[in-house]
Amino acid sequence: MPAFKPVDQDTPLSEVAKQRGIKNFLISYTDLFGHMRAKLVPARAIDKMARDGAGFAGFATWLDMTPAMPDLFAVPDPDSLVQLPWKPEVGWLAADLYMEGKAVEQAPRNVLKRTIAQLGELGYEMRAGVECEFFLLAPDGSAISDGADTQTKSCYDQQALMRRYDVITEISEAMEELGWNPYQSDHEDANGQFEMNWEFDEALKTADRHSFFKYMVKSLAEKHGMRATFMPKPFLHLTGSGCHSHVSLWRGDDNVFEDADGELGVSEIGYRFLGGLMEHADAICALTNPTVNSYKRLSAPRTTSGATWAPNSITYTGNNRTHMIRIPEGGRFEFRLADGSANPYLLQASVLVAGLDGLKSNRNPGKRSDFDMYAEPEKCNGARKLPQNLLDALRNFESSAVLREGLGAAFVDSYAKLKHQEWREYTRHLTEWERDNTLDC
Repeated sequence: MPAFKPVDQDTPLSEVAKQRGIKNFLISYTDLFGHMRAKLVPARAIDKMARDGAGFAGFATWLDMTPAMPDLFAVPDPDSLVQLPWKPEVGWLAADLYMEGKAVEQAPRNVLKRTIAQLGELGYEMRAGVECEFFLLAPDGSAISDGADTQTKSCYDQQALMRRYDVITEISEAMEELGWNPYQSDHEDANGQFEMNWEFDEALKTADRHSFFKYMVKSLAEKHGMRATFMPKPFLHLTGSGCHSHVSLWRGDDNVFEDADGELGVSEIGYRFLGGLMEHADAICALTNPTVNSYKRLSAPRTTSGATWAPNSITYTGNNRTHMIRIPEGGRFEFRLADGSANPYLLQASVLVAGLDGLKSNRNPGKRSDFDMYAEPEKCNGARKLPQNLLDALRNFESSAVLREGLGAAFVDSYAKLKHQEWREYTRHLTEWERDNTLDC
């Protein structure tokens, strides 16, 4: 397995391919719904694609486009190059989308890059790490893959973890070789559920790695005869899959969230950023929790393990996992709202744009909540509730002037349009619950 090596910007990708034994490249982009799209390009043709982009029909994927529109071109970013650890003759490249020579405003990676540039104007860089949770299922997706994984409290179950040693360690070793610095993997709260962690980095790099990680986990699960899913709530009685993001702001080598004299070790800048997240959580929820199924996790009753580990109100706290935002130590906070279906690029962009407004508008997050939100929700003192469904989240999202300005009106309109279509498709389905409860009305 090849160790990670950065790409020299002056070296053509065709030459990189010769040096590293790459025969083909996957030029890949992530659409609005988080699906990865790609073209497989022979190494001999990669330099032209690197210059002009690989052509796609935008309407054929989840982008707000029509069949009459010109070609969509995916221009690869050489810095993102990853050789597939399980097939090193293939190089994966994250790409930016262009049409008629202009950056596509609705493209998720372009959206994140724009928000990063806005933060850069203030002299800051956001760094983030993600905690990716997923289930390993039978190939048809009907049940978890491990029939012996039945404990009521299965979190950190050593036996269940080691029964999946081969696939988990293959993923971890791949991350090690790619230079991601993985540091722990565990069996999570639900039966058949796992989490893997790697070192935090600049937001775009983390988003690229997050996107590739989902692809890698699914691919290696298939190799081992299983199916991996990041679906937020595949089983009603089990804890859903979150995607917690750990956030910090930097100026050069200095973490500007860190202040030894600040409350919980957090600086004034950190609390202003946090205030922005609190202010806009119900609007960015449409991005951090983007599917109908997402709200089965947020609004879930207690699971068989005893807790959902998901928030339902807009609150923050110290080192307490029952709230939306946790401050485990000075210098960073953990945003616990997002789930496994979140688009890696839009997750980071949403956190960044909300926090950026907190900085600019001097937002105050209010008093923190130091109680068990699951056991004593009445103590939340009028905290706003998170949306109960995707439609409510979309309405908050498209009516937010801050998100429209920060993320771009073209993106907001396109995303909302396609997600409203998805909601309408969902409501056209008749469920057995409806028949059971209203047939005799």
